[in-house]
Amino acid sequence: MDLLGSILNSMDKPPTVSDKQKTLLKKQKEEYQKFQRAEAEKLKVFREKVEEKINKFLRDDNAKEYKFPPMDQIHRSIIHDVAEVANVWAYSFGEEGIDRHIIIFKREYAPSEDQLNVLRRGEEWNEEVAKKLVEERERQAREEIENTKSKKRKDNFIPNSYYKDKYEHLIGKEAALEAARKTEANSSYGCVPSENKKDQRSIEQTLADIRAKKRKLEANTKESECTNKSIKQ
Repeated sequence: MDLLGSILNSMDKPPTVSDKQKTLLKKQKEEYQKFQRAEAEKLKVFREKVEEKINKFLRDDNAKEYKFPPMDQIHRSIIHDVAEVANVWAYSFGEEGIDRHIIIFKREYAPSEDQLNVLRRGEEWNEEVAKKLVEERERQAREEIENTKSKKRKDNFIPNSYYKDKYEHLIGKEAALEAARKTEANSSYGCVPSENKKDQRSIEQTLADIRAKKRKLEANTKESECTNKSIKQ
């Protein structure tokens, strides 16, 4: 124990904070807390001013929108919060750290998507710009309608030259009409009507026609034989 005690006694004691250093640290802490209270008070005053501006904006029947000057993210967040409570639209535009700002709109004058796109591009929105956008959209609609009509005309195209007109000077008008009628497309037989592909006669009529042809052939044969005999005599 004596050896351990001697070793401990020989070691350097940990440095102690002097009264002067304690006073300095205490002062720095107090100054920081004072700074925080001052900043909080500034933000509180800023919020009150924003509330006053928005209330004044809402009471103005002629006002549709209000543009705040560029500011940092903390102050913009306060504006967004107050705008939400006041039930107005709030949108941020511009580049962060340069000209980022907020524009608020009354609910009954909510901005269109066209207006938001123009403002996001850093351009000014006015009646002339709105009119040009409407005219451009109407022009595009007319072009789309015209393209649809043009496509429909192509789909319903009818040739100005028909089979009967092409061959009328060669085979006559009536023959051309008949030929054109007979060569109409058929889903089963191509360009030949299905009626031409089958015999429309009944069995009895077919047999009678065959017998008539046979008698006619026999009569022609006999007549030919008689003629030949007469010539020989």
